[in-house]
Amino acid sequence: MRHLIFIGLALLAGCQASLPMLPDWQSPQGRDAANLGQIKDLHSGETLTATELVERLSAAGQVLIGEQHDNPDHHALELWLLQAMAQRREQGSILLEMLTSSQQSAVDQAQKALRAGQPFADLTKQLDWQEGWDWSMYGPIVRYSLKQPVSLLAANLDRTEMMQIYRKQPVLSGAVSTATSVRTPLLEQIRESHCGLLPNSQLPAMLAVQQQRDRRMAERLKAADKPAVLLAGAFHVRRDLGVPLHLRDIGDTTAHAVLILSEVDKAVSAEQADFVWYTAAVEEKDHCAELRKR
Repeated sequence: MRHLIFIGLALLAGCQASLPMLPDWQSPQGRDAANLGQIKDLHSGETLTATELVERLSAAGQVLIGEQHDNPDHHALELWLLQAMAQRREQGSILLEMLTSSQQSAVDQAQKALRAGQPFADLTKQLDWQEGWDWSMYGPIVRYSLKQPVSLLAANLDRTEMMQIYRKQPVLSGAVSTATSVRTPLLEQIRESHCGLLPNSQLPAMLAVQQQRDRRMAERLKAADKPAVLLAGAFHVRRDLGVPLHLRDIGDTTAHAVLILSEVDKAVSAEQADFVWYTAAVEEKDHCAELRKR
């Protein structure tokens, strides 16, 4: 019996050691913050190790990971999480906000070619990668995902779909995602993110686009092979405002977990996510000043 216990412990230790090494911090700010690198279970209040986080995420059929798009540490941790969860379970699919419906065919062709050992001279050209997403940050995630034996799926609307929604806002079904308690803070976030420069007359159309993007992500998650992982902006994955509400409205009962990667000076609550991982921060930029100059 003692021999069997020893073997079991050895196998467990080997499994723990198989996780990849955590990446070093790249962002310059917050390096001396007390909560740098801290991972919290927001419901229990526990502080978790990276291994414990992976174990808890791996128990969910859907994992929604929220990022700050311009923080390189978030992308490094997303890649680490994809690799680490693949050590714990067989993945079903990986979904990216950064890919749109019109790119899915190109993604499928690229995945087939790369699996057959046929590399591309310019993968960004093959995928029609959009310039708004910094390839130096997203490239490692995309390359890794394309080479995995799982589907890489576009989770977002394309520009044509967004413009159609902007011009003529469709009625959004479902009582949860359409509640005033959801729409009001989303409108405020849209107003703030555009530095208060948008005319009030444009706000309903912008809200419709935002919520239809969340609805598309929810629909793609529901249809995706499980277990599934979605990488998207933090606002999109928030439990109180984003994709989880739409999952409820479309009747998806798959157990899901929400992790938000957040810079050390930006607190995350249990209403917003299940877990938070605090990272170093990028330098503050006055985007509003740049926008006003234009």
